[in-house]
Amino acid sequence: MSTLLEFKDVNFFYQTKNAEIHALKDLSFCVDNQSFTSIVGPSGSGKTTILSLIAGLLNKSSGQILLNGKEIEPKNSQIGYMFQRDHLFEWRNIWQNVTLGIELTKPKDADKKKQFARDLLKKYDLYDFISSKPRALSGGMRQRVALIRTLVMQPTLLLLDEPFSALDFQTRLKVCDDVYQIIKSEQKTAILVTHDISEAISMSDKVIVVSSRPATVKHVQMLNLNGETPLSRREDPTFGSYFDLIWKKLTNEKQKD
Repeated sequence: MSTLLEFKDVNFFYQTKNAEIHALKDLSFCVDNQSFTSIVGPSGSGKTTILSLIAGLLNKSSGQILLNGKEIEPKNSQIGYMFQRDHLFEWRNIWQNVTLGIELTKPKDADKKKQFARDLLKKYDLYDFISSKPRALSGGMRQRVALIRTLVMQPTLLLLDEPFSALDFQTRLKVCDDVYQIIKSEQKTAILVTHDISEAISMSDKVIVVSSRPATVKHVQMLNLNGETPLSRREDPTFGSYFDLIWKKLTNEKQKD
C-alpha cells in the first residue's frame, strides 16, 4: 500500500503572552492511501494542531509534511476537514448546505459535483430531506450530511476532529458505523483525532499514540480486527488486548510480561 501522507521531524512553536510554547517535537509518522488512522493522546497534547497543519490552517516551524510526496500547500483542495460540530447553517436547507463548497469555489466541473452530491444523498438515504432544514434531522443524520458536504468536493484525505463527541453514546456507535462505511465505500483515506480509545480501535487500521506537549510519537499500533463495521469489530476477541496496550502507552504504565 502506498504512502499518502508523511510527517518528517515536524516541530511547531506558538507564542503566548508570556512564553514560546513548543507544541510538536520532531513528530514523524506516515498514513497509507485508503487507510483509516486514529491519533490519540492526552488533552492539550496537540492532536488538533496536527490536523490544522495538514489542512494548511497553521504553518509548521520546521520539518516536512508531504502529501503524495509533495509539500502540503495552504488550503489544499485535496484535503477535507470535518469538525467537532457539524456546522450546518440552519437557514439553509440540506441541499444548500451540501453544495456550499461548490457555491463558494465555483469549480469548472460544478454540474458534475452537483450530480455527485445527489448520488451521495440518495446512496446514504438523505435525498428525501434535501428541502428540509438541519433542525429537522437527528444528530446522526446531521453528521452524515456534514460528511457528504465534505465528500462532494472529492478530497483525497479526510480529517475528522472528534466528529462524534457531541452525540450520546448509542447514537455515537451508530454514526461511527455510518461514517466508517461511507468512507470505506468511497475509498477515502481518513485521519481521526479522538479521546475515545475504543472508538479509535474500532474504526482504524492504525492508532498513533502521541505524548503530552511537546507531542512526539510514543507508539504506533497496527490493528487486525475481524468485522465489517466498527460495532462488529468491538466484538473481536483481541479488542480488549489492544485497548489495554494503548491505555498503558497513554498512562505510562509498564506492561507486564
